[in-house]
Amino acid sequence: MTIDNSTHNALERSIKEIDWNAIRKPKYYESPAAWEDQVLYFLMLDRFSNDREQGYIDNDGKPTSHGKTPLFSFSTDAYKADRTSWADAGDEWLGGTLKGLQSKIGYLQRMGVTAIWISPVFKQVASDQHSYHGYGIQNFLDVDKNFGTREDLIELVNVAHAHGIRIILDIILNHAGNIFVYKLDPNRYPAKDDKGHTYIDPRWDGKVYPVEGYRDASGAAILPFQALDMSTHGPAWPDGAVWPSELQPSDTYTSKGRIDNWDYDPEFMEGDFVSLKDIHHGEHTRDSSGQRVIDDFTPSPALNILCDVYKFWIALTDVDGFRIDTVKHMELGATRFFASVIKEFAQSLGKEHFFLVGEITGGRSRAFETLDLTGLDAALGIDEIPDKLDYLAKGWREPSDYFGLFRNSVQERRASHVWFGKHVVTLFDDHDQVRKGKSKARFCGDKINRGFTYLKAVLGLNLTSMGIPCIYYGTEQGFDGAGESDRFLRECMFGGDFGSLQSTDRHFFNEQHEIYRFLVDVLELRSKYLPLRRGRQYLREISDSGAPGTFGTPRMIGGQIRSVVPWSRLFANQEILLAINTDADNPRSAWVTIDNSLHSDLNSPAGRMTCLYSTNSAQINTITLVEARNGRAVHVTVPPAGFVIFI
Repeated sequence: MTIDNSTHNALERSIKEIDWNAIRKPKYYESPAAWEDQVLYFLMLDRFSNDREQGYIDNDGKPTSHGKTPLFSFSTDAYKADRTSWADAGDEWLGGTLKGLQSKIGYLQRMGVTAIWISPVFKQVASDQHSYHGYGIQNFLDVDKNFGTREDLIELVNVAHAHGIRIILDIILNHAGNIFVYKLDPNRYPAKDDKGHTYIDPRWDGKVYPVEGYRDASGAAILPFQALDMSTHGPAWPDGAVWPSELQPSDTYTSKGRIDNWDYDPEFMEGDFVSLKDIHHGEHTRDSSGQRVIDDFTPSPALNILCDVYKFWIALTDVDGFRIDTVKHMELGATRFFASVIKEFAQSLGKEHFFLVGEITGGRSRAFETLDLTGLDAALGIDEIPDKLDYLAKGWREPSDYFGLFRNSVQERRASHVWFGKHVVTLFDDHDQVRKGKSKARFCGDKINRGFTYLKAVLGLNLTSMGIPCIYYGTEQGFDGAGESDRFLRECMFGGDFGSLQSTDRHFFNEQHEIYRFLVDVLELRSKYLPLRRGRQYLREISDSGAPGTFGTPRMIGGQIRSVVPWSRLFANQEILLAINTDADNPRSAWVTIDNSLHSDLNSPAGRMTCLYSTNSAQINTITLVEARNGRAVHVTVPPAGFVIFI
């Protein structure tokens, strides 16, 4: 079968129309041996590249001559745009495409990225002018025309694989887009908007709302809320209702209105995610206390169809994993059912370790329980990690609180130092920063705490401590978005009307930027040394003097810490010592405890450690001797807001 997006008539309207034999490839790209070896890069596709940039380095390492948008220069281009018009532009579709991303695979490969997590690419509700983020799906079997075509996605994956990079698609199971309109009762939840206008708010109260109808291409609710007969409702295709057609029956959706209380069960399970319509996944039986029995779950027809939808995308495109949106809002049985179906299908194609990472908000306990019971590979969005990464590097969190997240505990119930290292994707910046409420800011957007000054420290901490590290796009160029909504975290790498640092019409694919070069150096070492990827991890004790009785783990004094913060990664009798400095103004030195047994012979090579990397290049290749202090210790100096690696 030839897939042709030049006409919508070539697209499948139902799962029954998929020719599985025709789309199946003779061979699929193999999964990595271990996902903790990978370095993820998360990008918002609409904000990344439109392939019109001028003078960037192409996938083969050659300077390009085409394109119209010149490279950004801080001295001439920063903060020149009018703040209001610039900010308003950030709430619209801006033009990033799959072709644009394909043209920057070399940029990411040379930085050291090994897997790209892409925001959803699927067809959005046509009447929604603000759905650039991709989370409001109207056709689960098509690519949104703003991003490109199916062929573009297939070609992107092929090019990425040719450069040793895997592709993780962001997918949605919990909901569809704003595809229908409620028939509202005027006596039920009247409310006023910020301009004082009265409207009826479809708020969750456990009752079903009647539905006016599916939206047509213009957004009008004139299509019946049912499986559509195309002989009488032909205009529903391709931009009206929802597709594939198996998702059209009214019982596909819970139809109970929007979530108001995000922590009340069953509201957060059954309610709409703002305007995005909740999908009914199936039924659990309940025990005598009313709790859902995960082992007795019956999937709904809709969940079975969604399983087929995402099997289709694996078979068609050869992607390597899925990031599953809003897992907290799905029943555990539904998540486990989906994970089992997808894992088995991927294995049938030769993808033994197809990656399933869930967005699991609500803390470490919920993340552990969800992973333990559902079979997902990793959790994303564990609230404590982004907060502690961010503010430990800036000197406002206890080191033990961050490193303790990866330590054995009753909560983890795992007799291993490395369980969380394999099952948590760690990052400090992302596209919505739920934890920050209505005061959003990228790490560098925190001007009060001198974010850019500490950027190398937080990246060093993220990339070489436990977990599967993820870099949010633009971090490598010092993006500093900040404001009252998500849009300020989603600036355009390609410039346009909403470039970072309040600029317009300037791109940011600068491979000489100091943060990009920092990442090149550190990620090369991470790739070379296995302890940095898989090693056990220990927060180390420090002492100013090295005298007996003076060692202890670094800790806050007076609500802040300005100190060397060291940790070790140990694997197969090799220790690598790492440290950041939370003081932005002064270098800090300390005696640092290391493993006694590995460094017991002070007269052998084990009696010295060599600096592999430092943010002060003059320190690289210098040697520090191991001494008999607190067992064994070395004297380490870390540059201001810096990062060092010793082996």
